[in-house]
Amino acid sequence: MTPDLERIARGLLAAGEVLQDFTAGQVEATRKAGGSPVTEADRRIDDLLRELLPAPGEGWLSEETVDRAERLDCRRVWVVDPLDGTQEFVEGIPEWCVSIGLVEDGRPVAGGILNPSTGETFLGSPATGVTLNGEPVRQSPRTSLRGAVVLASRGEVQRGLWRPFEGCGIEVVAMGSVAYKLARVAAGLADATWTLVPKNEWDLAAGVALVEALGGTVRRPDGEPCLFNRAKTLYPGLIASGAALAAPIEALIEARGGDPLA
Repeated sequence: MTPDLERIARGLLAAGEVLQDFTAGQVEATRKAGGSPVTEADRRIDDLLRELLPAPGEGWLSEETVDRAERLDCRRVWVVDPLDGTQEFVEGIPEWCVSIGLVEDGRPVAGGILNPSTGETFLGSPATGVTLNGEPVRQSPRTSLRGAVVLASRGEVQRGLWRPFEGCGIEVVAMGSVAYKLARVAAGLADATWTLVPKNEWDLAAGVALVEALGGTVRRPDGEPCLFNRAKTLYPGLIASGAALAAPIEALIEARGGDPLA
C-alpha cells in the first residue's frame, strides 16, 4: 500500500469509529441552504478528516467545509465527502458512505470509500489497483450492454429521468450515493453508472480514482476533461464504466434522447 493509500485507510478507519456513535435510520438531520440534509455525523467526520489528512502544502475541499480559494494553488488536494448519501443514512438505507479522494494536478490519484452498513471498504490507485476489504478486484469484463447492470440515482429514477432507458436491454438498479455506485463499478459489482443531473467534485473524486485505477473510463457528457480542484466544483453529469462499454453507452444515450445528461 502506498503512503497516500495508508493515509486514506487510516482516515476511513477513524471515520468508521466516529460512526459507531450513530445508528443509521435513527439520526436527526437539519437542512442546509440548498435543502440537502446534514447530520452531526457529517460535521464530526469532516472535522476529523480535515485534521488527519492534509499535510503542509496540501489543499482541502469538502462538502461540509466552507470552500477557500487557496486550494486552487495546491498541486495536491484532498476532496472529501464526509457522508455521501446522507438522505439514505437518515432513512436507514444501506447505500451511504465516507468518500476520500486525493487529487494531484487536477487528476484523482488515490481514493477510498467506506460503507459501514455493508462492511465494505474500497481502496485504490493506479499504482496499486483496487481492493475490496483487502482483496484485489477487477472491473466487469462485459463488452455488450445487453444484460448490463447499470446503477442509477434513486431520486432520478423516481423523477422519471431514466424512462428513456426502459426496454433497451439493461438492468437499471436504483441506488443512493454516487460515490458508492462508482465504487461498485470499480470493483466489478456493477457494469456501469451514469448520472443525469449535476454533481459536485466531492461526490465524485474518490470513485473516479477507483474506476480509473483499473483502466475504466470516466467522462463528462459535455466533452470537457474530468479534472478536479477547479474553481467551479459542479460537474454537469458523469458516465463511468469499463473501457469496453464506453462507446455502447454513449451510443445508447444519444439514441435515447440526444444528450439527456447535458
